[in-house]
Amino acid sequence: MDLFGHLSSHNYGELHFKLDKASGLKAIVAIHDSRLGPALGGCRFVHYETDESAVVDALRLARGMTYKAALAGLKHGGGKSVIIRPRGAFDRRSLFRAFGQFLEDLGGHYITAEDSGTSIEDMDVIRSVTKNVTGIDMSRGGSGDPSPFTALGTRRGIEACVRQKLGKDSLKGIHVAIQGVGHVGYYLSKELHAAGAKLSVADIDPLKSERAKREFGAEVVTLDKIAETPCDVFSPNALGAGLNDQTIPSLQCPIVAGAANNQLAEPRHGEDLHARGILYAPDYAINAGGLVNVAQEVLGYDANVSREKTLKIYDTIFDIAERSKKSNLPTYRVADMLVEERLAAASQSSS
Repeated sequence: MDLFGHLSSHNYGELHFKLDKASGLKAIVAIHDSRLGPALGGCRFVHYETDESAVVDALRLARGMTYKAALAGLKHGGGKSVIIRPRGAFDRRSLFRAFGQFLEDLGGHYITAEDSGTSIEDMDVIRSVTKNVTGIDMSRGGSGDPSPFTALGTRRGIEACVRQKLGKDSLKGIHVAIQGVGHVGYYLSKELHAAGAKLSVADIDPLKSERAKREFGAEVVTLDKIAETPCDVFSPNALGAGLNDQTIPSLQCPIVAGAANNQLAEPRHGEDLHARGILYAPDYAINAGGLVNVAQEVLGYDANVSREKTLKIYDTIFDIAERSKKSNLPTYRVADMLVEERLAAASQSSS
């Protein structure tokens, strides 16, 4: 594996590895950029077929966290960690304590949070070893589950897109096709339903789709049909790379706006969406609510402050959409340029 080639291609940065034989821990911490402050980003605990796939996942995700933090106006850089889930039996508590020690050894350069495969309980275990963790239980002074804030910010971003693209100031009657109604997707469905939107949903787990149908009156669609459902907004909220050569030609909507990370399979797919006249809300701009929430925990948690800052995602998305319209540049490129300007300004102020 060409490690330094990967680092260079993602404009890195640092990459840290930890092997703890006693607990079975195999962990990677990717720190993309720390010009704005200590790196902040979640910890994934999933199976990986190869070590290289785990490294690439961490690198891609950490870069997205840098961009997400910068656009949200946070004093944090971007980082991400992955723990390769053991195939056999393991002691979960021992494993996460060993991971906590790994973070402690990094001296606060990276702060972790909940992500795919990890939970508030895991964050509490990490907290028993190091303070460099967020998303701990609210009963212990933490911010708890970040998913409702991610959903809140995504709903606000959808509202901004609807205003800019459709000229409507309300989501009442707006048809949103939601791909993935798991943790964030469920809360987003709740937000949209309360705002009067019409919902179509699909999930790999039929029980989750049925829950959305029961609670929000959503129409259930199969996963292979959700991207081609005629609607006002297609909302990807599952795994990444969902906007690709297969799905984009099938889209029957003027807006794509969802909470999934790394939605574009490749940057050129952002160009494709723009060429088709589809307004795409860059994922790291619209789904920053969860990061905003855990970042507030670092400062001393206040849910009202988190909510106030998350609501501003509306302004960020609307600004990106307006700049894209005026410059005729794809929204992802506009968002990237805004981030690079902020990072360059941070470099100048520290020099």
